[in-house]
Amino acid sequence: MNSIKYFIVLGIAGVLFACNKLDVKPLNIIQDEDVFSTENGVNSYLATLYKALPIEDFYYRNNDGGFNRGWEHFWHPGALCGELSGPYGSLGEGAYGFGYWPYDNIRNVNYLMSTLPKYAANFDPAKVRQWLGEAYFSRAYFYFALVKRYGGIPIIKVVQDYRTPMEQLQVPRDKELDVWNFVACDLDSAALLLPETSQRGRANKYVAAALKSRAMLYAGSIAKYGAVNYVDGEAREKGFVGIPASEAARFFKQVWDAAHLLEGHYDLYTRKMDDKVKNYTDLFLDASSNETILARDYSLTSNTAHSWDATMTCRYMTADGLSRAYPTLELVERFTGPLPIVNPDGTPRRFNNPAEIMQGLEPRLLATVYFPGATLRGLTFDTQRGIYEHFSGSAEAELGVNPPNMPFRHLANNTNVLWPEVTGRRVIGFTGVSTDGDNTTRTGFYVRKYIDYNKPMADCGLYKSTQSWIDLRYAEVLLNRAEAAMELGNSGDATAIINKIRDRAGAAPLSGPVTIDSIRNERCKELAFEKQYWWDIRRWRIGDRILDNTRFHALLPYYLNDEKKFIFLRELETFQRPYTFDKRFYYEPLPGGELGKNPHLYPNNPNY
Repeated sequence: MNSIKYFIVLGIAGVLFACNKLDVKPLNIIQDEDVFSTENGVNSYLATLYKALPIEDFYYRNNDGGFNRGWEHFWHPGALCGELSGPYGSLGEGAYGFGYWPYDNIRNVNYLMSTLPKYAANFDPAKVRQWLGEAYFSRAYFYFALVKRYGGIPIIKVVQDYRTPMEQLQVPRDKELDVWNFVACDLDSAALLLPETSQRGRANKYVAAALKSRAMLYAGSIAKYGAVNYVDGEAREKGFVGIPASEAARFFKQVWDAAHLLEGHYDLYTRKMDDKVKNYTDLFLDASSNETILARDYSLTSNTAHSWDATMTCRYMTADGLSRAYPTLELVERFTGPLPIVNPDGTPRRFNNPAEIMQGLEPRLLATVYFPGATLRGLTFDTQRGIYEHFSGSAEAELGVNPPNMPFRHLANNTNVLWPEVTGRRVIGFTGVSTDGDNTTRTGFYVRKYIDYNKPMADCGLYKSTQSWIDLRYAEVLLNRAEAAMELGNSGDATAIINKIRDRAGAAPLSGPVTIDSIRNERCKELAFEKQYWWDIRRWRIGDRILDNTRFHALLPYYLNDEKKFIFLRELETFQRPYTFDKRFYYEPLPGGELGKNPHLYPNNPNY
C-alpha cells in the first residue's frame, strides 16, 4: 500500500451543496465520484484509514508524542511498567496519555460507509463487501483505542453535518459497557463481510477475529477486576467507567470464540527450530512468517522507515542515534528466577567471561534480550560496570550502606576512562554500564527483539530501519484464548496452549497446574517489548500494587583484577528512579480541549 497516494476527503457533502447553486463541478475540488467510482479511488481512501489506525508500533509513545512519527523510540511504554528502565522521570509522564481523540478518522469511516453504497454498481459485490468490512474493522479499532483509555466516549455511527445546531453536535458520553459492545458488533460485522485472505497489511475475517480477541479480553478483565483497586466518582456512578461484573463471562466467551476461529489458518513460527534462538529472533524479521496476522510495513522510498536499530542499541554498535531504554533484571527473572550469580555461601560466583551467564538459559529469553557477552555485528556487549582490585566476602555485604570492598572498587562514568594499574583496560565497557549519559545500558541488558542483526552498522542510523511491526500475531491470540479459557474455568485448554507456546520458546512444559498467574507470566515473557504489558497491568488492575515506589534492578558485571575473573552483582539500575501508580491511572483524563468544546462529555474520569 506504500505506492498508494494518501489523501483524506473532508466535507464533501458541504462542498456539493454549495456547488449545486451553479450546477458546475469545480475543477480543483475532489468530488465523491472521483473517489468512490473507481477501485483506485476507494483503495486510496482506505489507505488513509489504515495509515491512521492506532497501531502502537515503533513510533508510538504513551505521552505527548502519541502516534506521531519520531526517531526517539526509547520512549517506550515498557519503561512505565518495569519491562524497561527508560527515559520517563516518573510514571505520570506517560499515564496521562496524549489526548488521543480520532473523531476525524471516525468521520472518514462513517463517510465511506454511507457513500460507497451509492457507487456499488460500479464494482463486483464481493469487492464492495470487502471494503465495507475494512471500514467496520477500522472503526472498531479507533473505538477500541478510545475506550481502553477513557472508558465511555460518544458513539457516533453517522456523518455529522456541520449545518446541524451545535447542541446536537455536542454528543454526550456513552457508558463504557455500551462502547465495548459496539466494538464487538463492528468486528462481527467486519468478519461477516471480509474475505478469508487479504493483501498484507489489510484486514480479513481472521484479522477482525484476532482484534476482537484482544479487545474483548480487555473488556472481560475490566468487568471482573474493575471494581478492585479503583477510585469512585461521578463518572463511575453513571457507568462511564467500569463494567458490571456480571458481564465478565460473556466477554471472556467472546475472546475464546474469536481466538478459536483462527485455528488452522495461522500457526506459531517454527521454521528454524533446530536453532530455537534464531527461530524466535527471525520470527520478528521474516516477512513471510505464518504467525503474522496484521503487520505494518515501512520503506526507505516511502519515507516511512523508522529508527529501532539506532535507538535500542548503543552508538557503539550503530551508525547514529542513541539508546535510553534497557530491559530490567525483573523482566529477565520472569524467565529464569534468580540467576545463578551467588554461591551457596553467599559469595559471588566467578565467571571466566560475562558470556557464561547465558549458558542454559531459555532460547526465547536470549532472542529477546542481549546479555553481557552477547555479540551483534561482530562486536561484543562488554557491559562491564567496574573493576575490583580484590573482592572478598558476600555479595549482599557489598551492597550494604558501607560496602567493605569499596576501597578496592573502581567505577567510571564513561567508556574513555582507563584503569591506570593495567594499561589499556577500561574501567567500564564500550557498551556501559555508566551513570552520566543516555547511550549505554543502565541495567546490563539491551533489547534484542526486532533488532535486525543482518543490517550492516553503516545502515543502522536514524530512519534507516525497515523491519515490519507485527501488530497482531498468532502467539498473542493463543495467549488471549488461554487467559479467557482459564477465566472460564477451562484449565485443560489453557494448559495445552501455554505448553505449545513454551515448546516453541525452547522452554520445558509447565510442571504443575496452570494458574491465572502462570498464564499472565507467560504472556509477559512472550509479548515483551510489544507494548502490551502497560495495558495488561491496567486491565488486571494490579498497577497500583506492583508499582508502589518501585525501583528496578540491574545485573552488573565487574572484573576482578587479582583473579582475572568476573562477578555479577544484583544492584538497582543506575538511575534508581522510583515509579508509583496512582489508582486514577487506570483511565486517562478526557482531553481538556474536547471538554471545552463539548460540555456534555462531563463528568471527567475520577480524580481528574
